[in-house]
Amino acid sequence: MTTVEIIFLGVYFTVLCVLAVYGSHRYRMAYLYYRHKFKLPTPRGVLPALPRVTIQLPIFNEMYVVERLVDSVCRIDYPRELLEIQVLDDSTDETCGIARACVERHRNKGLNIVYIHRENRQGFKAGALEHGLKVASGEFVAVFDADFVPSPDFLQRTVPFFADAKVGMVQVRWGHLNREFSILTQAQSIFLDGHFIIEHTARNRSGCFFNFNGTAGIWRRATIEDAGGWQHDTLTEDLDLSYRAQLKGWQFIFLPEVISPAEVPVDMNAFKSQQHRWAKGSIQTAKKLLPTILKSDLPFVVKREAFFHLTNNMAYLLMVLLSVLMPMSMVVRFHHGLYGTLFLDLPFFVTATASVCVFYVATQREQGVSGWARLKYLPFLMSLGIGLAINNAKAVLEALLNQQSGFARTPKTGSEGKSLKRVQKSYLGAKTLMPFIELLFAAYFTGALWFAIDARIYTSVPFIILFQAGFLYVGLSSLLRGRLKTAEASATLKSSEEQARRVA
Repeated sequence: MTTVEIIFLGVYFTVLCVLAVYGSHRYRMAYLYYRHKFKLPTPRGVLPALPRVTIQLPIFNEMYVVERLVDSVCRIDYPRELLEIQVLDDSTDETCGIARACVERHRNKGLNIVYIHRENRQGFKAGALEHGLKVASGEFVAVFDADFVPSPDFLQRTVPFFADAKVGMVQVRWGHLNREFSILTQAQSIFLDGHFIIEHTARNRSGCFFNFNGTAGIWRRATIEDAGGWQHDTLTEDLDLSYRAQLKGWQFIFLPEVISPAEVPVDMNAFKSQQHRWAKGSIQTAKKLLPTILKSDLPFVVKREAFFHLTNNMAYLLMVLLSVLMPMSMVVRFHHGLYGTLFLDLPFFVTATASVCVFYVATQREQGVSGWARLKYLPFLMSLGIGLAINNAKAVLEALLNQQSGFARTPKTGSEGKSLKRVQKSYLGAKTLMPFIELLFAAYFTGALWFAIDARIYTSVPFIILFQAGFLYVGLSSLLRGRLKTAEASATLKSSEEQARRVA
């Protein structure tokens, strides 16, 4: 074996080892969850009087969901004289008229609701929240994104925790309005359930830092100000502010039993855009705050968890590198008669893939999902995670290279259940050249699969299929999903119009 081949295999196993470490972190999250799951948060003390609350609704071109959002927020059960609602609209389309009319309708009913429109998007969502905060009257500030439908008891179940003067933010769990829409929305829902049910609970109840998720949470206004306010030098202003606030000593509370339903993207390009923003923003936040965290006097366990939390998306860079190296490693070792060494890969792959299975099976189990239902989506979840690697690795590279980009909002369609409104093309995720790269990777793994079968290297076949299927699905869905869903929506709308004419 040549020196180049030895170095190549060394790099390959190093990448596998690091990915296995990040994969094993899921085991730790599951362990911490089960260790602390019964430490239920309860309010410490009683508020002497209900405080004044401002609810901020940042929106941008949300014509399909803005009415649903405003209507649901206006149904929140809280004394009218203590509640202020701000519709922070940066829209440039018909949303402006719809939102303004909706606000006026509720204002005429006696609600303290205001419409605030900016002519520019300076600072994007963070800028809108900061702009609204300047004129807000509330001592506490709740935030809801456009696709959320908060329950009427949201404030009743969150405000009491602020009786403890050290509590700076309370976050509730996201629900999913359109979980059943497609296999993609099912997968997203499971991903998000894992993040909220396992990760948030584990971090919060074990004394580690966790983050406000940008929506479905309520802040003590003094906490925002003490932490330096909303800043827009990262794409995840929520993660950034969360860590700055906790570094200042503020405590956060997570309430998994309080659920605020929301819509997940139905279009693959919209989903990838969302994942790109989250991945890039997390690395930007890591670059900004991780040195301060590691130099602080925080306990080692808090620093360690912050490191894994903020750098977790680095694994996507390694995943792309692994995708290039894995088939080549198989071929090199086969031609040198080192077929037996392929078994050395198994512990690393099992560590990474089995951790995914354990993590998400635990998530589904905690929701009371039946045995088969817990398992049937696991292969797709693993493939989808792999298929997103190129998209998210690009985001990580942009963050590492300080390449700036605008805040790309996730398009909302008003989807609930399996229904979908007609969607403007501008509301679908933008198409790029990325799908063609993903399809090239799928073709690469198709060749690797053929080689493995022909050479009877059957131990590699299941893993190759996971990679091949992931890149193929993500690539094809990116090219076709928007077109297919638009066609489905138009057909649904046409059918509804025909039924209405027959009734008339």
